[in-house]
Amino acid sequence: MAQTLYNWSQALRQLRFGWLLLIAIIAVTSFPPLVGWSTSISVCGFAYGLQGWFLAAAGALLGAAMSFVVLRVLFRKRIRSWSQKNRKWVALESVIRARGLPLIILIRLSPFPPWVYANLLFASIETVSFVQFMIATVFYTPKLMIAVWIGSRVAMLSDGSQRDKMDTKAKIVNGLSIAIGIAIMLGTGWMVWKLTEKEIKRTPGVSAEDDELATEALETAVDDLEAPLIRSLSPERYRDEPLEPGRELDDSSTVQPPKRSQPQAPA
Repeated sequence: MAQTLYNWSQALRQLRFGWLLLIAIIAVTSFPPLVGWSTSISVCGFAYGLQGWFLAAAGALLGAAMSFVVLRVLFRKRIRSWSQKNRKWVALESVIRARGLPLIILIRLSPFPPWVYANLLFASIETVSFVQFMIATVFYTPKLMIAVWIGSRVAMLSDGSQRDKMDTKAKIVNGLSIAIGIAIMLGTGWMVWKLTEKEIKRTPGVSAEDDELATEALETAVDDLEAPLIRSLSPERYRDEPLEPGRELDDSSTVQPPKRSQPQAPA
């Protein structure tokens, strides 16, 4: 399979506009619920080596912009109808509204939710502007270098002709470099996620329960976001938990945003 992927990536590179086709594939697979975005990023490394990062970054930025605009314009009413009935999403919106761009960047960099559903997540949150979203996405692009670099290393081991020219030591070094790259990617993802959790908990004027709900919204975003996009809406599905005082449903059956806690006057 690795050899097949290598052959396909090299055939793509030989095409006159192969690079443009690869950017288009990355952009299209940025739309949920499509799959293949991560693979297409790795193919950049397979086909173009480290220079493939420029294609990966261009495709990611284009795909992010397109998906944000399309999802917000075409699915805005449906997503808002769902999110206003979801306690976790109301809490997440409140936290993002309070923390602004720094938290948006952290969420973008964190592994939860993954790229495709992060595009839908930000498009569903009214307090996130297009400019903020794109700034956060620009901060994400250096992270693509790890995946591209791993793809370039795997390509060397996938091609039979290149592999046959390597001695055992070279193969071991390449294998270790791939393992180290994966470890770095997983390690940095875990660190960013923990930092994101910490920043959410530090949000001023938001209760600890809302902090927990906001974190849970990110962890379960893939399953939750499929509802308004794919499955038909079922209000009962999102009312499986009783609402605490202060979160009563209004006449339009939406969850009211949590009230900011007021600072106590000194005695």
